[in-house]
Amino acid sequence: MKLPHGKVPPEILKEVVFKHLGSKRREVVVGPSYGLDGAIIKVGNKLLVTSMDPITGALERIGWLAVNINANDVATFGVQPTFFSSCLLLPENATRKTVRTICKQIDLGAKKLGLAVTGGHSETTPNLTFPIVIGCCMGITEKGCYVTAQDAKAGNMLILTKSVGIEGTAILAADKNTQLERKIGKPTLKKAENFFSHISIVKEAALAFQTGYVTAMHDPTEGGVAGGIHELADASKVGFKIYEEKMPIAKETLKICKFFGIDPLQLIASGSLLISVKRSAANKVVRVLEKNRIAAVIIGELLFSLEERFVVHKDGSIGEFIRPVSDHLWLGLEK
Repeated sequence: MKLPHGKVPPEILKEVVFKHLGSKRREVVVGPSYGLDGAIIKVGNKLLVTSMDPITGALERIGWLAVNINANDVATFGVQPTFFSSCLLLPENATRKTVRTICKQIDLGAKKLGLAVTGGHSETTPNLTFPIVIGCCMGITEKGCYVTAQDAKAGNMLILTKSVGIEGTAILAADKNTQLERKIGKPTLKKAENFFSHISIVKEAALAFQTGYVTAMHDPTEGGVAGGIHELADASKVGFKIYEEKMPIAKETLKICKFFGIDPLQLIASGSLLISVKRSAANKVVRVLEKNRIAAVIIGELLFSLEERFVVHKDGSIGEFIRPVSDHLWLGLEK
C-alpha cells in the first residue's frame, strides 16, 4: 500500500506506530495518541511538554516555520514554549550561506517567542532536493496546569481563531506566484503571502487557557480545519456538529482555492486554533480573544456519540462532515 502525501493515515498509526513505543516509563504522563500534538513527561516536581515536527521546502522561511510550528504544538497544552532544538538536513549543493540563512531564521523566530535554542544537529544528506528542518520544542508546567486534546467533553462549544487554510494560502501564494498573479491580481496575492505572519497561535492559546474555561485545544495543520476537527474528536472520543455558515474563510483563501479547485477546509491550516470550551463560557472566551485583536468564532458543538460527525449547510440541510485523506495543498502544488 502506497501512503498518501502528508501525515501517515490514522489506521497505520494505530496498527503499527503505536504498537512500537519502546519501554513503558512511569514518568510519561501523556504519551503518543492520535490527535495529540505532543507528550507530557514528569521530571521531578515539574512537567515537561514536548513536541516534534519537520518542515520542508525552500529556504525563504524554513527555519522560522520550524520554530513556530513546533511552538504551536506546545502552546495547545496551555503551556508557554521555552526551549527549541533542531536537526538540519541539507542538500549536497548547500553552502555556508544556506546554514547561515536557516540559523538566522531560527534565531529570529525563537527570540520573538522567548525561546532558548538548546542544541541540535546539522549535516549534508545525499539525494535531498530541498533542506529539511526537524524541530523539537519544549515547555515546563506543573501538575494540573495544562489541557490536552483528549479532554474535550460532549456539550462543549468549538471555537476557531482567525480563518481556515492560513498556511496553505501563504504557501500557494508564494510557490505559485506567477500563475496566481494573472488571475487574482498582485494586491490580493501580496495579502495572501503575508498570511505567513499569522501562523503563530502561542498568544491566543495562552489567552484562552488563562480564562479557565478551556477543556481542549488543537492546532489544525495537515488536513486543514476539517482534519483538525476530526483529530480533536478522535482524541476526546466525541462527535460534533459544525455550522458551515460560521466557518471563517478569508477572501484570499477563497480565490486561491477556487483557482486550484481545492477545498479550503482541507488545506493546511497552521495559524488557526481549535478551542473546546464550556458551553456557558464560549462567548466570554471569544470576547477575550477579540479584545486582544484575535478573530474568533463559535463554529459548532461537541456531541456524545463518536459516530455523529456532521455539518449543517447554509441552506439548513445536514450532511456528513468531510474527513480528508490527504491535504489539498498537495493538489494545488501539483497543478
